[in-house]
Amino acid sequence: MFEILSNSPFFIGLSAKELESIFGTIAYSVKSFSKGQTIAQRDDEVKNLLIVIEGIVKGEMVDFSGKILKVEEIQAPQPLAHAVMFSQMNKFPVDVVALTNCKILFIPRTDVLRLMQSNEIILKNFLRAVSNRAHFLTTKLWFLSFKTIKEKVAHYLLNLAKSETRTTIILPKSHQELAELFGVTRPSLARVLSEMEDDETIIVNRREVQIINKQKLLEMIK
Repeated sequence: MFEILSNSPFFIGLSAKELESIFGTIAYSVKSFSKGQTIAQRDDEVKNLLIVIEGIVKGEMVDFSGKILKVEEIQAPQPLAHAVMFSQMNKFPVDVVALTNCKILFIPRTDVLRLMQSNEIILKNFLRAVSNRAHFLTTKLWFLSFKTIKEKVAHYLLNLAKSETRTTIILPKSHQELAELFGVTRPSLARVLSEMEDDETIIVNRREVQIINKQKLLEMIK
């Protein structure tokens, strides 16, 4: 476990042996979750620092109609909800669900505070992790500001094809996962992809997407 944690954003710069010694001074637990199991629900109080040490989890929001918006996927050795742990409204902002069988490390909030007070490396790592989280959420908010599915798809494809000369990309997610990421149904996403093919903007072959007209993609997000 400590080898894995040495690569976690909170413990970068500390060896597995150092972490084993540090963890001998605090209370912590490791819990296992099965694929599909809820780890935390939105508005639950964040009483612990949670770190994924095995497997993958996802943060998602579900509205009253049952539509799911996947916020992100988190895999080992990344933390969960650390940015709100010490806020006045220290509650989970999303539901956290196991995408695979996974193991989660729980460190009580009081022990996290003690670690930061006693170890400058951990304190700096925590501050950096919270700052990185703020940047991620700002970028996510900007992405969600695109009003149409077509705008979101165009932005997503352009981000994947950052090279000016790159015209063929492999989607890292399935169409169902993309629909959840964009906060839409899979049929709606399929319809937009079909329209973009009819417009000779892209060609879709399962996860392979060939960009035919990058200028059209750019015009969609202007």
